[in-house]
Amino acid sequence: MDKKYCKIEICDRTDPLELEIITGNLGPDVIDISNLYQENSLFTYDPGFVSTASCQSNITFIDGDKGILLYRGYPVEELAKSSTFIEVAYLLLYGELPNKNMLEDFSDSIIQHTMLNEGMLRLFNGFRYDAHPMAMLSAIVGSMSAYYHDTMDINSARAREIFAHRIIAKLPTIAAAAYKHSVGQPFVYPLNTLNYCENLLHMFFSVPAEQRDIDPIAAEALDLLFILHADHEQNCSTSTVRMAGSSGTNPYSAIAAGISALWGPAHGGANEAVLRMLVEIGTKKNIEKYIDKAKDKDDPFRLMGFGHRVYKNYDPRAKIIRKMCHKVLNQKGSADSPLLELAIELEEIALKDDYFREKNLYPNVDFYSGIIYQALGIPTSMFTVMFAIGRTVGWVSHWREMITDPNTKISRPRQLYTGPEKRNYISIDKR
Repeated sequence: MDKKYCKIEICDRTDPLELEIITGNLGPDVIDISNLYQENSLFTYDPGFVSTASCQSNITFIDGDKGILLYRGYPVEELAKSSTFIEVAYLLLYGELPNKNMLEDFSDSIIQHTMLNEGMLRLFNGFRYDAHPMAMLSAIVGSMSAYYHDTMDINSARAREIFAHRIIAKLPTIAAAAYKHSVGQPFVYPLNTLNYCENLLHMFFSVPAEQRDIDPIAAEALDLLFILHADHEQNCSTSTVRMAGSSGTNPYSAIAAGISALWGPAHGGANEAVLRMLVEIGTKKNIEKYIDKAKDKDDPFRLMGFGHRVYKNYDPRAKIIRKMCHKVLNQKGSADSPLLELAIELEEIALKDDYFREKNLYPNVDFYSGIIYQALGIPTSMFTVMFAIGRTVGWVSHWREMITDPNTKISRPRQLYTGPEKRNYISIDKR
């Protein structure tokens, strides 16, 4: 295929710059500026990297205008309807859907890695009783490099694979231990007879004196949420994992960095912010007032869980999860929860309001996931932790892709310097 180029006129330069255009399989073309500074002494300026492709990837594709999300080419709608989270995890890690034997082997491997080193469990006792679960999650994941030395060699394909299985398996166990510590209950060990989401619910809600029966709809809802959260292209936390990993750091540190990035309220903390917003609104009679506040440009109030930075159409994940949300509420009964009744009423009003429809401010995945977690009895402080469990497989997939990409370089963004020009030091007695 012949190479394509574009020419860019630069002020005060006689000849235009000629830059190569690279075409992917889907999505916009990209302009190769990798040698721009070396050859022309120029940087590009792109705050937030919103127009910059930082890597080549074959994992996930998003078309925000059309509301498309593909995992390895498969529409997320088809995977959500027919697949399981463990099967999707295999797909993201290895690029293809597994056959029956492959899936069984992969599932068995995940089950065998669910236990934590006892020393790691004792680390939880060093946290305050009211420590945020995300603080514990990032710290414990970072500590894994002190316990699992056999997977520290990032140049070993076998070590990378064991790490991938291990971190995906252990995140629910770590999350459950963080929850148990926050409520002052004993840790509950995983059971190899349960599947991924059943095990999570068991570790969350059982106690040593009594094993709680697993609600199949709750397990089904979690499995769907984890599928929808599994990956989302080069988002903030995934880019953080790639950036940290580009230094050659151990994989546990890279994932811990991603967890820290996910904690932010503009990213993984958005579903937590939804519940805080509902608490602020208080009752259904206040909905109209708060919708008017959201429309007022001079009012700082914003409806959390509506709209999306990437999707300028309905978030495809939200369409899927909305059905599950109502299935869970029908089973659990929202009548006993004024907060859930408020959320349903807010959803209905916003979906019919011309202002929100014209601006494509539809309820997004964070709005519905928060409602589901609330209905399942998962506390608000754990919402972002649940997001991290699902997203871990995406982080690991991108880390593995980055490590084996021959074009990978240590990430080193540049800047537009706006500070003082060179000046001479003045001794303190003359200032």
